[in-house]
Amino acid sequence: MSDSYFPVGPGLGMEENFLSLDDILMSQEKLPGRAESALPRLAVLLGQGAGSAESVPEGSKLEIPLWLAKGLYDSKRRIISVELPKIYKEAWRTVFSADANVVDLHKMGPYYYGFGSQLLNFENPENPEIAQTDSVCFLQTFIARFRRIMDSSQNAYNEDTSALVARLDELERALFQVGQKGLNDFQCWEKGQASQITASSLVQNYGKRKLTEVDG
Repeated sequence: MSDSYFPVGPGLGMEENFLSLDDILMSQEKLPGRAESALPRLAVLLGQGAGSAESVPEGSKLEIPLWLAKGLYDSKRRIISVELPKIYKEAWRTVFSADANVVDLHKMGPYYYGFGSQLLNFENPENPEIAQTDSVCFLQTFIARFRRIMDSSQNAYNEDTSALVARLDELERALFQVGQKGLNDFQCWEKGQASQITASSLVQNYGKRKLTEVDG
């Protein structure tokens, strides 16, 4: 292949981009929920039985992959109901407000920002508050953690960074890598090992996406 491969970025907000590997992996994350009616032939898929023809009984508690929850969910027909994962509930929002840097986002959910925005696809008693505050909460969490992420990426030249990124979600890890690449490129340029500083691939890809949107 003569053309270079450029990774496809994740979608924004409530929409997923299924050309993005990150969004495909995120869609496998599971939501707690409940079967509001019997679900025929879904027992094996939802870990509720051994036979492919078995049904999930009404009232069963479930752990539903995001992609399947979005397919089954219908506010009028009440096929399933979906609950908020604990990391998005009020208690954890309070923790993030107090000190977002103490939370191991990767352990709690490797796609914290993207997965959280998907929750607005489902009706939930906390949704009015989530819709009003979570975009702000996500932004505040991101800002609070962003400075430390970039400081770490700029002060770890030729070092093992595995411990630094272990607590980051996938978006934050990508930002850390961008910071590391910028640092490495600058060090090479400063030592005369590079002829010029070029725009990062992240910036170049963003420019290409904007041009495509304009042409479309």
